[in-house]
Amino acid sequence: MTDKTSKTSNKMWGGRFAAGPDAIMEAINASISFDKRMAAQDIAGSRAHASMLATQGIIETSDAEAIREGLLTVLSEIEGGTFEYSAALEDIHMNVEARLKEVIGEPAGRLHTGRSRNDQVATDFKLWVRDQCDAAEGALVALIRALLTQAEAGADWVMPGFTHLQTAQPVTWGHHMMAYVEMFGRDLSRMRDARARMNESPLGAAALAGTSFPIDREMTAKALGFDRPSANSLDAVSDRDFALEYLGSASICAMHLSRFAEELVIWSSAQFRFVTLSDRFSTGSSIMPQKKNPDAAELIRAKIGRIFGANVALMMVMKGLPLAYSKDMQEDKEQVFDAADNLMLALAAMEGMVRDMSANRDQLAAAAGSGFSTATDLADWLVRVLGLPFRDAHHITGALVAMAETQGCDLPDLTLEQMKLEHDGITEDVFSVLGVENSVNSRISYGGTAPVQVRAQIARWKELVA
Repeated sequence: MTDKTSKTSNKMWGGRFAAGPDAIMEAINASISFDKRMAAQDIAGSRAHASMLATQGIIETSDAEAIREGLLTVLSEIEGGTFEYSAALEDIHMNVEARLKEVIGEPAGRLHTGRSRNDQVATDFKLWVRDQCDAAEGALVALIRALLTQAEAGADWVMPGFTHLQTAQPVTWGHHMMAYVEMFGRDLSRMRDARARMNESPLGAAALAGTSFPIDREMTAKALGFDRPSANSLDAVSDRDFALEYLGSASICAMHLSRFAEELVIWSSAQFRFVTLSDRFSTGSSIMPQKKNPDAAELIRAKIGRIFGANVALMMVMKGLPLAYSKDMQEDKEQVFDAADNLMLALAAMEGMVRDMSANRDQLAAAAGSGFSTATDLADWLVRVLGLPFRDAHHITGALVAMAETQGCDLPDLTLEQMKLEHDGITEDVFSVLGVENSVNSRISYGGTAPVQVRAQIARWKELVA
């Protein structure tokens, strides 16, 4: 296939235009440089449309078969890298149709019966985004499984839980991993919800008002895996909610990835040493031989901005458009393509890091016992055993923390006599709640950090992603 002339482009537009576009108009108008990514979806839609036209008696069966076979030839050229794209033909739809005519001749001109580029591009784009929802679903399931493996290995390993990045209460490694399972589980649900909502076919809505040809939209919808045809032709060609909903879901998922990446950066530092990342997802320094940098996590953290930006950019494109189609909507794809690429890359990198990383159990345990992490357990004991109001217990515990801090020790290191200075009802039994192991084992409420609860949640999620 050779590059087309402006005359060919005018012929595709029809007889309304006598002169060809100048170079600037051609450059701003063309989208083939990026929308060629939808070639497989475009050809699938056209093959379904041709079959329906023949079934309905709108075109001859022989013409439909020639079209369907010719489209497979075009697809093989595209997949084989021999197809030559033309900016003069604007987009993937015109490029495919022009090449189809070269391959099969006159029957190619019948393909566009009963449809418009407006419903064609909406169908192609929706099919592409639907594929991305499926891809994201697969990647999220893989990441969740990697997290479950980590959680199961360390279901009873103690570590510090943080608020404000300050030591708060002891938790388990498994509990922390399962927190991310819940987060990515919601992302999985959002992707599935978005896919279900977008699964209506725009094909057959034509330019904006439907068509006078006796088409069967149920047939093409079924052939392309849609649940049903869209119910309003105006909405069908002007809707980009499916792309926005994908980007919204991707943005929330990206935010979760960024939060986890930040923790991995902190945890792998020499100051924390909670985890060791594998060499596969780390880099060194050109000047400092001791360095092992968590670059994969840092790049995930940075790439997320591109996904957020795509979401905002498409919102801005769509916010002021009257019904139905406007050329502004050509700017709907590049952002989505870029966001999808970066989301999939970030998910794959995070799964790899999680699978390869090693949690440093001894360091986690040492950190869990520091920073007065069992202070809340002490306050709870004062309420539960001595019957004190919680606010009084909170005050007494705070005073004991201050005492321990002054003496440079932790709460379990205080003597019973020292504790009795704050409340003479305190007994030796208090030391049973001051160990971090006792603390985590006591948190048996549903969703708590006790290993028995963690293992129950692991079992539940294993069934959900089986």
